[in-house]
Amino acid sequence: MTTTPYRPASGRHHVVIVGAGFGGLFAAKKFKGKDVAVTIVDRTNHHLFQPLLYQVATGILSEGEIAPSIRQVVAEDDNIRVVKGEVRNIDIKEQQVTADLGGKSEVLAYDSLILAAGAGQSYFGNDHFAEFAPGMKSVDDALEIRARVTGAFERAEITSDPEERRRLLNFVVVGAGPTGVELAGQLAEMAHRTLRNEFREVDTNAARIILIDGGPQVLPPFGKRLGRKAARKLEDLGVEVVLNSLVTDVNREGVTYKDMKTGTETSIPSYAKIWSAGVAASPLGKHVAEQAGVEYDRAGRVMVNEDLTLGEYNNVYLIGDMINLKGLPGVAQVAMQGGQYAAKNIINEVENGASPEARAPFDYFDKGSMAIVSRFNAVVKINKAEVSGFIGWLMWLALHLLYLVGFRNRAIAAFSWGLNSVSRRRWQLVATRQQLHARNAINKLRTYEDEKGERSIEVRDNMKFGEGREDEPEAQAD
Repeated sequence: MTTTPYRPASGRHHVVIVGAGFGGLFAAKKFKGKDVAVTIVDRTNHHLFQPLLYQVATGILSEGEIAPSIRQVVAEDDNIRVVKGEVRNIDIKEQQVTADLGGKSEVLAYDSLILAAGAGQSYFGNDHFAEFAPGMKSVDDALEIRARVTGAFERAEITSDPEERRRLLNFVVVGAGPTGVELAGQLAEMAHRTLRNEFREVDTNAARIILIDGGPQVLPPFGKRLGRKAARKLEDLGVEVVLNSLVTDVNREGVTYKDMKTGTETSIPSYAKIWSAGVAASPLGKHVAEQAGVEYDRAGRVMVNEDLTLGEYNNVYLIGDMINLKGLPGVAQVAMQGGQYAAKNIINEVENGASPEARAPFDYFDKGSMAIVSRFNAVVKINKAEVSGFIGWLMWLALHLLYLVGFRNRAIAAFSWGLNSVSRRRWQLVATRQQLHARNAINKLRTYEDEKGERSIEVRDNMKFGEGREDEPEAQAD
């Protein structure tokens, strides 16, 4: 274990970036060739293009096409170092970040800190739902969902009980935001187009895809008009859209929801359930907010200053999904622009001697929102302009290709989308039993170890900040 805090030997201003998502990576790339040393800390080894996770879950793209290696992305930036590890502690008074991997720790001393740790799935206080309805925030989540979806059809093929077969062919998506809408549309396409004629005992057209949301419309940020268009298109695809309904239970057998207008409860037997209804900011935000005496909201988003800094700590920036500022939405553009803004301020102050008091407030430029509903159909909202259908689909393709990292990934994604538009086949449907069961197996192992007063490296290495990892002794590395 490292006892002396790490500082770059160059002696340059040291910027630590926690998280290599959109915000962290856009900040890091801004520092290329500048007189600063940068350390990126991330619990994974990849930069995840999260808006395309559903395409991994439904077999259109492979995980490598949307999640390039962080080290490869910044390989040409010789002032950037990458540390793979889970952040265990941040001390904003001592200006230190502690991260560990496999029982090995490193303490990083910083001059400036950019927190870009993003957000996780929220079950609105019903975390036990997660056992049966995974969210979709990571590569692991997408691969598990792929295994659950394909596994449902495989189990239906060998089931002789008609009731059980109906349960297996019911797919429930909770949450009608962009992720839920995109996922529901792709599940419908898989059942009615991709897998058609691939099974001998199962008619995949009999599959039901049910999209449930507590609000009065799908895609609330897009406005009523585009929301209605998206809902009608989903229904044309065979998706059952259930609105004004709150999920009250998720268990092994299915999902129960309550109609908020009538109070009627309905249970849907289902094997494959997917949760996309809410997000909660990384607990690292709450962790530093409490140190600084700064408030945070129920979702864990921190009340930051207009320059995205934390209270009186003008060298600590929070960006993206971690902040609560002027109602900014939790979308990728906020993180990207926030990362670039923070980096620009740091560069200006290091290289030009600018004062922190001279910083202009963060000014978010809304480039619009978009969501794909189905093949050849997407909805786009840019300020007051609204686009839907084929033109919206082309705009969606262009923007998402633009933000994919690396020429190879752009080329492969474009090729895969082109094939998908003309062929019903998908080439990324590999799924394993380990992908299906690993998350819950590790959670059950943790419960067993909690009872025994033990902690294995397998459990600890899969624990995130806020799950007790930061309070536990070091586990022995292999």
